[in-house]
Amino acid sequence: MGRHREFDADKVLDAAMRVFWSKGYEGTSYADLVAAAGVERPALYAAFGNKETLFLKALARYDERYLGYIPEAIRRPTARDVAAHMFFKSVELNTRFPEHRGCLGLNGALAGSDDAEPIRQALIAFRVAGQEKLRERFEQAKADGDLPRTARSDVLAAFVMTTTQGLAVQAKSGLSRDMLDLVAEQALAAWPIGPPSPPSGSGPVHRRRRT
Repeated sequence: MGRHREFDADKVLDAAMRVFWSKGYEGTSYADLVAAAGVERPALYAAFGNKETLFLKALARYDERYLGYIPEAIRRPTARDVAAHMFFKSVELNTRFPEHRGCLGLNGALAGSDDAEPIRQALIAFRVAGQEKLRERFEQAKADGDLPRTARSDVLAAFVMTTTQGLAVQAKSGLSRDMLDLVAEQALAAWPIGPPSPPSGSGPVHRRRRT
């Protein structure tokens, strides 16, 4: 019979997630992971596989524990509320932990070696999936009259993702939460507004003819 593991796998995975969050994929060594987890390298390999597999498991844990604000945003009543929730909640998350500011996914997706290409592609797919959900939500907003008919749902989805990524990069570089919130407000100032709804119970609005 095999020996029982002498460590808590969930705690080890959380420790690995925090290291990847702080240093990115390529900036993290197996020595870093071993030191953070407090587990010998062979045991870490046996439990989680190689570094690439461990990162993908850490990314899934990050998504599960910290990115709940994204489906929350999708459920917001207006398209502008969706964008606002994405912006301000991402700022809150990206500045919450001084020891690992920014976004785990973005920190790991930036330029790397050829060996890290599978990770980069996995993170691109992760981002594209989120962007597609936003595009679908904004298409619904157009159908509901919440966005102008001329609005490009794909462009708005890319705008939201690009803004949240920019906020994460600036958070990683040390920009304060107050300033990031102001940047988010500035981004929302460019949000397209749908046609106003007529007053309840009223018919078509006619302009008074000048005499």
